[in-house]
Amino acid sequence: MAENSLFQNALKQFNKAADVMDLSQSMRQVLSFPKRELTVNFPVRMDNGEIRVFTGHRVQHNIARGPAKGGVRYHQNVTLDEVKALAFWMTWKCAVVGIPYGGGKGGVCVNPQELSLSEIERLSRRYFSEIQIIIGEGEDIPAPDVNTNAQIMAWYMDTYSMNVGHSVLGIVTGKPLEIGGSKGRTEATGRGVRVVAEEALKYKDMDPKEARVAVQGFGNVGSFAAKLIYEEMGSKIVGISDVSGGLYNPDGFDIDDLMEYRDQNDGVIDGYPKGQKITNEDLLGLDVDILVPAALENAITEKNARNIRAKIIVEGANGPMTPDAEDIVLAENTFVVPDFLANAGGVTVSYFEWVQGLQHYFWDVEDVRRALHKIMREAFGSVASTMNKYNIDMRTAAYVDSIEKVAHATKLRGIYP
Repeated sequence: MAENSLFQNALKQFNKAADVMDLSQSMRQVLSFPKRELTVNFPVRMDNGEIRVFTGHRVQHNIARGPAKGGVRYHQNVTLDEVKALAFWMTWKCAVVGIPYGGGKGGVCVNPQELSLSEIERLSRRYFSEIQIIIGEGEDIPAPDVNTNAQIMAWYMDTYSMNVGHSVLGIVTGKPLEIGGSKGRTEATGRGVRVVAEEALKYKDMDPKEARVAVQGFGNVGSFAAKLIYEEMGSKIVGISDVSGGLYNPDGFDIDDLMEYRDQNDGVIDGYPKGQKITNEDLLGLDVDILVPAALENAITEKNARNIRAKIIVEGANGPMTPDAEDIVLAENTFVVPDFLANAGGVTVSYFEWVQGLQHYFWDVEDVRRALHKIMREAFGSVASTMNKYNIDMRTAAYVDSIEKVAHATKLRGIYP
């Protein structure tokens, strides 16, 4: 396997936790392998009449606790290895917050910036038809991820519904409100990050109103996390970065103002006048209480981990820190809230959306937020007590917590036949 295989990194973290809890070799075997890996190669008619073939994947890691759940990403670097790792993490993410799902993930190897909207629609509908053999309301429920959104989920839902002959609201989550989406879904991952950031500060006896925060990545997760940490917790957001570079303001940013600027500036923060320009690497090294890496995988590596001065890292992205980098920051007594706990707000509200779709009964936004806050706070508390019980770091504790739940479900169900 490639040296930096994401799946190998994920297994390394899993085995570290399995060692702590003395998990049997048999159970390790069962939980280390994905249940299903589907790769599809499918033709799409381009606007100029030419046909191009694209490769897509859908992986279901474990369904002992319920149907598979996980997003679909469109990116030119999508590989089966990456999708397997993300499906693996989704199993533990669903288990750690106690929702009745297993892990799934999907992806298409494509640079969506190179396609027109109608080409993306045709690609989306064909991909979803191809993976339909393993998905369903009770089998596997996809959702948005990198470069996919509510509109693409609407096409997925319509494609599946057309293929089966009736509207199926629960087939995907992250849909527009008008066709069975949930209120509070767009902000959900960022809101989950905000809840665990506050819990982490409380755990460390720090005052949220005094906290200084830097956020790497200003997409959906980073911008909502920044907005809610600023507005609801009263913390100062002193550093922000995205693909166009970073900004620093020791007095803190007005996040609504920055989001408005970004939305009118081709989706980037470059050129925002109320902050000093810094690089992405500078941002990671800022002297802050909380650093939220909310961009892509492996942003923090052993090359830059020694520059980190944050007291707490709350991982908004999936896999933003390599295991070697984590060893370095843990040695410096940095408190790390791991990705599959910190960013589980998205899948939690996806679960609420699925439940609403199955019942054809929809909640108001305050009910969604209240239920999300309760689940995230309880999950943080449960993982923190596991951490203290075994005297281990929080990522390993989150794995122990979630592996216990999945292993217990597997034992109860037994091995068929």
